[in-house]
Amino acid sequence: MTATVEAVWRVEQPKLAARLTRYLRDVGLAEEVVQDAFLQALERWPRDGIPRNPAAWLTRVATNRALDRLRRTVMLDGKHRELAIDLSELEREVPDIEAALDEDIDDDLLRLIFTACHPLLPAEQRAALALRMLGGLSTPEIARAFLVPETTVAQRIVRAKRALRDAGIAFETPRGEERRERLAAVLEVVYLIFNEGYVASAGLDWLRADLCSEALRLGRSLAALMPEEPEALGLVALMEFNASRFAARTDRAGNPILLLVQDRSRWNWSPIRRGLDGLNRAMALTPTPGPYLLQAMIAACHGRAVSMADTDWIAIAAYYQALALAAPSPIVEVNRAVAVGMAFGPAQGLAVADALQDEPRLRDSHLLPTVRGDLLEKLGRTEEAMAEFHRAAELTGNERERALLLARAAGGDV
Repeated sequence: MTATVEAVWRVEQPKLAARLTRYLRDVGLAEEVVQDAFLQALERWPRDGIPRNPAAWLTRVATNRALDRLRRTVMLDGKHRELAIDLSELEREVPDIEAALDEDIDDDLLRLIFTACHPLLPAEQRAALALRMLGGLSTPEIARAFLVPETTVAQRIVRAKRALRDAGIAFETPRGEERRERLAAVLEVVYLIFNEGYVASAGLDWLRADLCSEALRLGRSLAALMPEEPEALGLVALMEFNASRFAARTDRAGNPILLLVQDRSRWNWSPIRRGLDGLNRAMALTPTPGPYLLQAMIAACHGRAVSMADTDWIAIAAYYQALALAAPSPIVEVNRAVAVGMAFGPAQGLAVADALQDEPRLRDSHLLPTVRGDLLEKLGRTEEAMAEFHRAAELTGNERERALLLARAAGGDV
């Protein structure tokens, strides 16, 4: 029964939160009354049975709690004219709550996504709030996802809600240039969540498929709500391509298997087909691919290749060059070094990597020494390669990746 309640909750919670945020004008308050509804469901449904329409039941309970909050606020301060208007509007909906369930819900969800992922908030707060409000994850679940204490997650969520309230952030979907700027912040959060699952930054597991699934769910919802946004479609396509390789990325013990030596017969071709379809739709919408669309184009080159030898590394290197112009970053340059090395030889790839050795943003990252180690090894400069792998192992926070790097430093196979 608890699993049934949780399954309904995952589907209905974002809709409830979005609808009630519109009336309450407070993300935190909406989240509280929706949580109250969930707790009542956990208490009553095992005893009384699942309602005929679980969504309507949850909506009615949460709406009644919201009404109580609004009535108290209006009673305490008669000057809250806007809240009084919201109160009367919400009261009119209650008698026929089932008929109102799907009314304007897409608009409300889109408003909630842009509010929860507002660039005013630090990225870690946006990610925590998005997983809570849009993914329906509990504080312990989010804490496990990012391998941080529950108190840290709780503080992030509280601070995010307080910051949005204190700043008077409007519950609305931005337009024009502001929409483009805000969309970048939303997509950043979704991709941050996916990447933390795809290569966990710390802990025992290299791959967290559950966290990737949450990001994909959020991304698909966003793309469905914004079907004309090529970057939203591009991000979902990128995540689909990467998700297709889950089964081949680790061995039975959970140890990493690098892309170049993966058994491609274990790739899941359904996500690849979905990725290609989304990529084609996104490319038809714009003559100038953005960062996520370019990354999806790179991932598609891998997805189309039936073997490592069939991979179009020259195209990948060209896409990374375009990505470096569209969204310059040292991480892009590190990846470009890999692509250049595969396309034109390790010496040219190493030249790109060596140009990054004084980059301060890479000083504490294991990525550059990992790539330099690989390129040096291919050039037969074994001792230098071993030193780089040792350095990379010292910098990574993931235990599986550390073991892999130490094995490479000792001359073991990848």
